[in-house]
Amino acid sequence: MATKPKKKNPRLASGRKRVRQDVKINAANTSLRSKYRTAVKNVEKAVLAGDKDKATELFAKMQKVVDIVADKGIFHKNKAARDKSRLSSKVKGLAAAAAA
Repeated sequence: MATKPKKKNPRLASGRKRVRQDVKINAANTSLRSKYRTAVKNVEKAVLAGDKDKATELFAKMQKVVDIVADKGIFHKNKAARDKSRLSSKVKGLAAAAAA
């Protein structure tokens, strides 16, 4: 049974501090990544449900979250732009379908 080798504790004070910081930063990044994915998922659900007003409202909130996460470098700016573009076209398509 292969198990991960036990991590050794850093000896230097700077190394110990780095480990403490990494834990804190990792938790923050994980939280933001989750928030990003949830925002995108909520817009997609509203689009699938065909709820134009809710989709438009959630899309505006999603844009803000996506921009914040991209600025912090958690996701690449091009991924953020791609997600916004794709969802924008879905929301606009929903509005066009409702008008027709």
